[in-house]
Amino acid sequence: MGTTSTSDIIILALGVGLAAAYLFRDQLFAASKPKVAPVVASKGQNGSGNPRDFIAKMKEGKKRLVIFYGSQTGTAEEYAIRLAKEAKTKFGLASLVCDPEEYDFENLDQLPEDCAAFFVMATYGEGEPTDNAVQLMQNLQDESFEFSNGEHKLSDLKYVVFGLGNKTYEHYNSIGRTVDAELTKMGATRIGERGEGDDDKSMEEDYLEWKDGMWEAFATALGVEEGQGGDSADFVVSELDSHPPEKVYLGELSARALTRTRGIHDAKNPYPAPITEARELFQNPAARNCVHIELNTDGSGITYQHGDHVGVWPSNPDVEVDRLLCALGLMDKKDHVIGIESLDPALAKVPFPVPTTYATVLRHYIDISAVAGRQILGTFSKFAPNQSAEEFLKSLNSNKEEYHNVVGLGCLKLGEVLQIAAGNDIKPRPTTENTTAWSIPFDIIVSSIPRLQPRYYSISSSPKLHANSIHVTCVVLKYQSEASQHASQKWCYGIGSNFLFNLRYAATGETALIATSPDPAVASVPSYQIEGPRGVYKEDTVYKAPIHVRRSTFRLPTNPKSPVIMIGPGTGVAPFRGFVQERVALARRSIEKNGPDALADWGRISLFYGCRRSNEDFLYADEWPKYAEELHGKFIMHCAFSRQNYKPDGSKIYVQDLLWDDREHVAEAILQGKGYVYICGEAKNMSKQVEDVLARILGEAKGGSAAVEGVAEVKLLKERSRLMLDVWS
Repeated sequence: MGTTSTSDIIILALGVGLAAAYLFRDQLFAASKPKVAPVVASKGQNGSGNPRDFIAKMKEGKKRLVIFYGSQTGTAEEYAIRLAKEAKTKFGLASLVCDPEEYDFENLDQLPEDCAAFFVMATYGEGEPTDNAVQLMQNLQDESFEFSNGEHKLSDLKYVVFGLGNKTYEHYNSIGRTVDAELTKMGATRIGERGEGDDDKSMEEDYLEWKDGMWEAFATALGVEEGQGGDSADFVVSELDSHPPEKVYLGELSARALTRTRGIHDAKNPYPAPITEARELFQNPAARNCVHIELNTDGSGITYQHGDHVGVWPSNPDVEVDRLLCALGLMDKKDHVIGIESLDPALAKVPFPVPTTYATVLRHYIDISAVAGRQILGTFSKFAPNQSAEEFLKSLNSNKEEYHNVVGLGCLKLGEVLQIAAGNDIKPRPTTENTTAWSIPFDIIVSSIPRLQPRYYSISSSPKLHANSIHVTCVVLKYQSEASQHASQKWCYGIGSNFLFNLRYAATGETALIATSPDPAVASVPSYQIEGPRGVYKEDTVYKAPIHVRRSTFRLPTNPKSPVIMIGPGTGVAPFRGFVQERVALARRSIEKNGPDALADWGRISLFYGCRRSNEDFLYADEWPKYAEELHGKFIMHCAFSRQNYKPDGSKIYVQDLLWDDREHVAEAILQGKGYVYICGEAKNMSKQVEDVLARILGEAKGGSAAVEGVAEVKLLKERSRLMLDVWS
């Protein structure tokens, strides 16, 4: 072993000392630093560090109300924001409006006594919560779920419930009712009556009738007095003198669309899908119209399954855009660039991308084509150009019956109401010469009119046959209003279907075969800016439609041996065309692999279809025999022509009559074959009557009655997802 020099020892000792000084530097030099006690976050006290803690956000923003909304299409969110605005105006109270999927609910029991929780809940599908309310409902219904108090109790909570539903559906407002029942069960106290809005009649009227009584009870429960608030703007609208044109939104729905960068296409970033085929399906298009449109999704990343829905984003018709620009005195500066800022982002977010222009907002971003709401007419009366116009709007606002007769039955849009109130004629094309200007601030327009929403259609194709093409089958909505002393009868047009109708004819270069006025100055058939913002929806001669896909649970059973019964009159047949195509694709593969007898053990596929006449509106009449041939007799179609064939007593034949005629097979397919039943179409009459016939068939087959055994069997089918509905009102 070698000897160690003195210098080596000194160097080694110095190295060890320096290393120790580095390792224990905090303790050695701590004297120069103030001591800080460690902070330990207790349960439910995460402060602003936890973005999912709504209690902390309420405390930080000094808010006494939290408003949760369960919304699928945006309507419940709109009513949640309206409640927040009214609380601010009436009582001066600030609210936190919350999407429930963005928050945790363990600390719901910590809501202070001087606060309240509002639940604005839509019912979706067959009594299901909306996608964003699934977790909230699970937390409320799961008795093992504990709040921060260690129990499933909310004895100190004060709450308000407003449900949104449609009475034509069996499970009317079931989510709102369930929320109410579960909160009551946990010891919470409801303020006022539970509100229920019926979209089949008038959601708006139901809301207006409910809210006044609720606010009275609310004032008592929270010890506040009305009049403590006041009218205050939600937004500030400013005209921008200079802004790079390429950064101004002219109808684009997302930043990616504006910059034309690639990304996922969804409800926040629709895909401009090229139209590869467009044709009329009815044999007499001068009377009624139904369009078939095929949308190319190749290269978009969009996928779909049979039974899904496609959302089409329409724009407002030219005439209504011009009408409101004139009525607001904005026609001369319609293309001015404007910026919009929210004065309270937690309460009212700017509902569309900015900067933009006045005309763009009215054309692409807010729904000016809807019937004018009664409540906003009271707000607009303050800005009337004269006393008679003010009194007219106040009367419509306060008199429910007059509003219904004039605005509701007259199908009057906001621009039309403003024209009539000012004594203008709504028949001519609106101009600055024939339309009186109102002084309504544009920020109030943005606050009062809902965002323009996509229109959804059942996809009428299968990706197994059309992997990169989505097919749409759409009846063009056109009907006549009822005349009143203030407005004569006029044609009313559905915005989504007529947008597609315009695209259908533009795509083929044809002239629309639809009744028009011989006077070019008369506003009749709506036209749209179908080329889109900056012409992005047109490339050479090819037109495009902005779309996204919404998933559905409306699906065929995976096993082709299961019998399938489909009931779809009119355009209710759309998803079933996709269903049959799905089975055709599977049949081709099976036969190729296993030979001509591959379908021998398949269950029968029965389609019950109805229309007026076989030579007038029989949709896809030429396709069904071809599908039947490819499915080797496994596909059977039953057709009811309500204005062609009649019962012995002269009454019309509908799909439910055909269902009853085939009752032996229907009962056997369901009870013995464990088959699946699908209903698509109008909910108010057809769907209910079909269910009644099903109950009668199954009740008799079980040796009982429709009212007892039949109803029980139908309920069981729904619970097991063997009876599925895709219906609309």
